[in-house]
Amino acid sequence: MKALCITAATRLGIIAAGALLHGCALLEPPRMPLAPPAPTVSIARLYEQPAERAFINGMRFYEDGQYERAEVMFKRALSDGLRDRYDVAASNKHLAFIACAYDRPTECESAFQAAFTADPTFKLSDAEVGHPLWGPVYKRVASERSKTLKSS
Repeated sequence: MKALCITAATRLGIIAAGALLHGCALLEPPRMPLAPPAPTVSIARLYEQPAERAFINGMRFYEDGQYERAEVMFKRALSDGLRDRYDVAASNKHLAFIACAYDRPTECESAFQAAFTADPTFKLSDAEVGHPLWGPVYKRVASERSKTLKSS
């Protein structure tokens, strides 16, 4: 085997190249500091608000399959003045799901309309749109809304 032999001149060349590269890095313009993180919203403070508390509880009950309790909480959140338009749309979306699941199509349709009113960009996920109970109702409401907006 041949031994790897580094001469003093090679070592000096490597050191010089490293110093040169380090010097080039010093010539780069200073980097802008990263933007500060967006302010957060305290969940504890939100939970102190009656409407937001009802919304959070409604989501919890819905996820636990306690749909009657979830429905009561979502309706309470709306009547207590839930402020965030995305939360209002989400409350109405879940009310629509519950109404459709319990074979109340008029309520289902009204809840989807309320969701669109709260948030004009409201959309269901692909999986939600494909649901056999509320998917067709959502598609009909979205289509009617689209036609109305185009004629305005």
